[in-house]
Amino acid sequence: MKKYIVTVDGEKFEVLVQEAAIGSSNETAPKAEAKAVEAPKPAPVAAAPKAEPKKEAAPVSADGAKITAPLPGTILKVIAKQGQSVKQGDILCILEAMKMENEIVAPQNGTIASVSVNEGATVGSGDLLFVIA
Repeated sequence: MKKYIVTVDGEKFEVLVQEAAIGSSNETAPKAEAKAVEAPKPAPVAAAPKAEPKKEAAPVSADGAKITAPLPGTILKVIAKQGQSVKQGDILCILEAMKMENEIVAPQNGTIASVSVNEGATVGSGDLLFVIA
């Protein structure tokens, strides 16, 4: 006989099952016994806060909104050029970090006042990439 604990609709049952001989039918197999058992209650676990990406506005200085690198990586492609007009959500550059390509987008409408990176440049978290006026 083998002993199992089975959960049905949230209630736990201890079940004893006997292995049937090969070629026997269900009619001749012994009945399984079941009795309710108290399962150990798991210790309460505090729920981890859900990590949601923060969509903070770019810091605005007298020169305009500064767009910084959200994480360290390598600039694969610079799309926006100085003097170019951009709209909120336009892709400014592609930043590779941890073998993933991340699109750095404009947080607001404006004109690219300065471009502080070149393709192939390595940047750290918080490094200045663009300023939008």
